Amino acid sequence: MTKHSARRNLSYAFLALSILLLTSLACARTVKDDETPLWSVTNLNSSPKTGSVQAAQAAQGMPPAVNSESDSPAATPSGPVLTPTPDQPRVLPTLRADPIEYFIESGDTLGNIARQFGITWEYLGEYNDIDDPNQLDIGQQISIPPPTPDGNSPDFKIIPDSELIYGPTTASFNVEEFILSKGGYLANYEEEVNEAPLSGAQIVTRIAQDFSVNPRLLLSVLEHQSGWVTNSDIEKNQRDYPIGLENEQRKGLYLQLAYAANNLNRGFYLWRVNGIGAWSLVDGTILIASPTVNAGTAGVQHLFSTLLGRNAWESAVSPDGLHATYSALFGNPFGYEGEPVDTANLIQPPMNLPFAESEEWSYTGGPHSAWGDGSAWAALDFAPPGEDVGCIKSDAYVLSAADGLITRAGDGAVIQDLDGDGLEQTGWVILYMHIAERDRVEPGTYLSANQPIGHPSCEGGISSGTHVHIARRYNGEWIPADQEVPFVLDRWITVGTGSEYDGYLKRGRKQVEAYAGRSPDNIVTR
Repeated sequence: MTKHSARRNLSYAFLALSILLLTSLACARTVKDDETPLWSVTNLNSSPKTGSVQAAQAAQGMPPAVNSESDSPAATPSGPVLTPTPDQPRVLPTLRADPIEYFIESGDTLGNIARQFGITWEYLGEYNDIDDPNQLDIGQQISIPPPTPDGNSPDFKIIPDSELIYGPTTASFNVEEFILSKGGYLANYEEEVNEAPLSGAQIVTRIAQDFSVNPRLLLSVLEHQSGWVTNSDIEKNQRDYPIGLENEQRKGLYLQLAYAANNLNRGFYLWRVNGIGAWSLVDGTILIASPTVNAGTAGVQHLFSTLLGRNAWESAVSPDGLHATYSALFGNPFGYEGEPVDTANLIQPPMNLPFAESEEWSYTGGPHSAWGDGSAWAALDFAPPGEDVGCIKSDAYVLSAADGLITRAGDGAVIQDLDGDGLEQTGWVILYMHIAERDRVEPGTYLSANQPIGHPSCEGGISSGTHVHIARRYNGEWIPADQEVPFVLDRWITVGTGSEYDGYLKRGRKQVEAYAGRSPDNIVTR
């Protein structure tokens, strides 16, 4: 048996939950030249500096929206052929009709500006008479042309929403057993992640758990793009780039699958809030999104829009594309369809601030991405007391926000299952991130509210300021902190502003503003 190994580090910037500003104490996204910021990936109407869920809704006059595995493999759905249930058409953002004036900032490239607006860098350069795309000056003014649609996307439903998230339908699915049963390249694959060897099954499971994306969908995407699940003879290029993202900095299964999971999430959660109206494909084609597809389908359509040109994309999202691949591996995806999360009637259980009474912590990050930059804005940041900034050792304790079982703890992350069944896919789950290894709670421990989780730190992701990042999931879906089910901690209610990391905590007449540092205005006392 041949082992395929490559060194990868979990702290790689793209996979990090967040990155801290040098003098700050809160998470902060970093967007590289070949990436697109959250909530503006195909928002072809607005500046990438200001795109947001709330902004997308406001533009339409809408109110704000609001670990253990079974030993048995997934059963193939039986019974009659199941078809998607109809969804109500939604009002989607319209394409911008006029040019936008844009001023070059530090770190901008013609490529990343073009991607943020859903056009090619060649077209952007031609539109502005730029001869050398490498010669941009800070403060230089350029015009962003309006996007030109090339048609409409199909309304075929690929998967139900429950097959995108790491929810209840995955509880009986054994990833390792399934992969080994197929005998493909993935069955014998091994990769070093954060200096620890992981099998292909372990990588798929970790990505599914961290991003909260269905492992069956990840395996289907992997099979569709490279045949890794069933084929043992894989060409070198597909061994390096099994998802099809040919980027030297993202070689190997872990980084490729993380990219896939992040972009599946991005399409899914944007669609949830009517924040996307068109798909911008890698060849510059822009297709108006069908308003009748579901969020799960939108997630798949978005992922493939970042990987494929028009002909390949239309094939991938057709009945003969990913849907057929999924069906060949697992049966009709709509045979697994579970009840969607009903946020209109969802009630958060009581939760407390994650620190001790009388302690003064800084509210350093308002609603922002829970994991990766493609998930919902489900997370908040708090920094411990003290005068120093940066990655300092803190003896303060992060306390459990509610009663629940610790299912996982490692690489800075602690997962608490509030219903105590040991399954992260069901019920309420809390993520605590940047928890130091020192004194960290062990998996399998049942904690009552206000018991120690561990110390805040910079561990996990890339962080330059000691803090805790806390986020919620329900039945596998990240729950936005400031929408229909606001994040409530000790009666402090989370309120967003439409800009990631900004916002307030409000309790009665009291108000605390999120600020990436220490200020009298962002102190929260229990």
